[in-house]
Formats: sequence, C-alpha cells, structure tokens
Amino acid sequence: MDKADILIIDDEIQMQKLLEITLQSNQYRVSHAATAKEGMMTAASHQPDMILLDLGLPDEDGHKVLQRLREWYTNPVIILSVQSSEEDIVKALDNGANDYLVKPFRTRELLARIRSALRSSFSEENTPVLTCEDLQIDLSARTVKRKNEFIKLTATEYNLLSLFVRHEGKVLTHQYLLREVWGPGYINQSQYLRVFIAQLRKKIETDPNRPEMIITESGVGYRFVCKES
Repeated sequence: MDKADILIIDDEIQMQKLLEITLQSNQYRVSHAATAKEGMMTAASHQPDMILLDLGLPDEDGHKVLQRLREWYTNPVIILSVQSSEEDIVKALDNGANDYLVKPFRTRELLARIRSALRSSFSEENTPVLTCEDLQIDLSARTVKRKNEFIKLTATEYNLLSLFVRHEGKVLTHQYLLREVWGPGYINQSQYLRVFIAQLRKKIETDPNRPEMIITESGVGYRFVCKES
C-alpha cells in the first residue's frame, strides 16, 4: 500500500527539516507550510492524508486553525507543540485533534502515533470484528470474547468499549467520553468514568493494575491500544 501524504504546518525551519527527513526516510510524501494561511490553502488544494500542526504559528493561533480545519477536513490531525499544559492538550483534543505530542519528542514515538492515526477507523460496516491478542470484539453482534469465552458487559461498559474501539489509538478526553456515553449533563462527573474504566479493565485486561489496552493519559483522558494477535 502506498505511503501517506503528510502536510507539515510549522514555521520553525529546523523542525520542518527534521520532520521532512524523518518522514521521507519512512517513505511518506511530505509538503509543508510556514503559516496558517499557507497551510489552509495547501490542505484545501492537496487534501493530504494527515496534517502535523504546530500551535504557535506567526499569523494565527493554532487552536483556531484546528477549529477551521475541522469544519471540512476529516483526515487525522496531530498537534506538535511546545505548549505542554493540560489545558492546551485537552482543548486541542476536544477541538478534533487525533493526537498531541509535546516538543521535543522522540521520532520513533512520532512515527508510531502517525501509524496509529492513519490506521483505518473501525466501523460496524467495514470492520465489525477487532482482535487484540486473545480479546475479540464484534461490533455488529455486540459481543466480546476472551480466549473464545464470552465476557458479560453491562450496556454502559459495552458502549464505553465500543467508543474506544471506534477510535483505536486516539486519545479521548474525559469530557468527550462522559458526553458520548452518559450525555452532556455528565461532563463534570469524572467519578462515573473512573468507576467504569476500572470495571472494564477488570474484564478485558490481563492485569488490570498494569493495563495494556486502556491506557491512561494523565490529566487528559484515555487511549485504547490494540495489540494484534
């Protein structure tokens, strides 16, 4: 399968060069823009498979650029920024970023996040069954098995797991999970989420105290990681 086209929107020349060398050496096709205006025009004309977006652009705040992109651009967006506060990370994820890496970052980690974000999203229509080692999740049948044994989940546990599966590899914020599973009136009820995450881990993780699938992103949310069998 052909490698993806990736657009870098970042005004730092050294960062542009680093990213370009890293991505091209891994067979990705690369274009870049140094301003928000140039980035929006390039994204609209070339429709890249992914955008790597810096928040500190010279002509417009990166959060606003992300919001504008998400009005029409549906492919993955990964934020690369020196801004490391939980507020900035949560804001970007809630505005539609697929992931967030704080500069400086390890190139191997960036490449892993890119692969994860580019992976085809799961849906009932095109990929109804997801297998993560000995765990099998069938979205169309609404069943979950571990070592071919059915796992009994409550409706809320299943809805939470299903949401994770459909966004495999992406960080989902606390507020997003609460809104999607419980409703907008529960976005501040983080205790609901902690309780059900703990229950779900007990049922699907090999060691709930050292989870390998439902990963905590401290202060931000959770990420579901599938290790294929």
